[in-house]
Amino acid sequence: MRTKAFVSAVAITAALLGGSQASVAGAATPTLPPPTGPHHVGRFDVHLVDASRRDPFDPTVPVRELMVSVWYPASGGTQKPLAPQQLPGAAQAFGELAGKVNYGVPPGTVDWAATMSHAHWRAPVEHGRWPVVLYSPGLGDPRDWNTSLVEDLASRGYVVVTIDPTYESSGVEFPGGRVVRSVVFDAEPTQQLLHTILDTRVADTRFVLDRLHGLPFADSDRIAVVGQSGGGFTALQAMHDDRRIKAAVDMDGQLAISLGDNGTDLSTVAIDGVDRPFLLFGTEAGGHAKRPSWASLWQHSTGWHRDLLLTGTTEGAFTDAAPLLHQGPADATAAKRAYVASFLDRFLRGHDDHLLDAPSPSYPHVEFEG
Repeated sequence: MRTKAFVSAVAITAALLGGSQASVAGAATPTLPPPTGPHHVGRFDVHLVDASRRDPFDPTVPVRELMVSVWYPASGGTQKPLAPQQLPGAAQAFGELAGKVNYGVPPGTVDWAATMSHAHWRAPVEHGRWPVVLYSPGLGDPRDWNTSLVEDLASRGYVVVTIDPTYESSGVEFPGGRVVRSVVFDAEPTQQLLHTILDTRVADTRFVLDRLHGLPFADSDRIAVVGQSGGGFTALQAMHDDRRIKAAVDMDGQLAISLGDNGTDLSTVAIDGVDRPFLLFGTEAGGHAKRPSWASLWQHSTGWHRDLLLTGTTEGAFTDAAPLLHQGPADATAAKRAYVASFLDRFLRGHDDHLLDAPSPSYPHVEFEG
């Protein structure tokens, strides 16, 4: 469903087995880097049902079901068990689908279910009302495939809600162990399918916004959406469509509803632009000067905007592929965390560390494109 710069399976296997713990049947267990913020992190999962929509991927399902995870600043709670990066059923589906197809990892090489996050299940929430970040993953990826960013933001004082796109994500595990696997990996990648995927993602995001009232510790007046690849499209399109969203981050997601960013089939956000802040964070494929859909957004937007380039990277460097599969430069995860947090702090908290003002020697692989 999307182009990846595949890394050699042999190289990945060697890197994993050389730098990770051994796990089931000799498979490797890669480890996530610890969060950098001052807070402990808690997590719980929520099963949501939108009875106003039929599922567009399965006409026999009369409702749209979603699984979301809520990551938040925790007040202690370290005696609670650690949450895995992925639940067992979702991890198995990831290894057989997204891990193999999107990231070139042979099934069985990695015990994905054994990789742990640094969040504690249902740890008590730290007192306060915290700004909210919704996270949307790349096409075919599960909601947990940017835990390195998500739990870091929670440790810095954000409530982060990660949304799994059911029937598109490699596998979504619901309560009781029921797993809904992707139907798009084997589908013909047509423009109509892309429309369905992206329209559904935006609708899912807005539905989750409707349900934020159930989180009394979440400040619904301070909301941003962050996404990678197709999730980056989702972030900006959702902000275009919904005034509740105050800021958005697009990590390497084109804004054309087509199989390539060639200036055709532009989304409404690319055509209209937006009047609120956004951050574009691209790979070596280039920024708005090289991507027609980003150029259109740039031209038509009136809010604050910045375009960054993470050199030496492919699309996967903005995901957990960077720390777990060693994709991209060694500082890719640190740079992603720092610049996304700087943007969110600036526009949801009013705290400006000036990292977004000019290139920094601390992050030599980050270039300013505009």
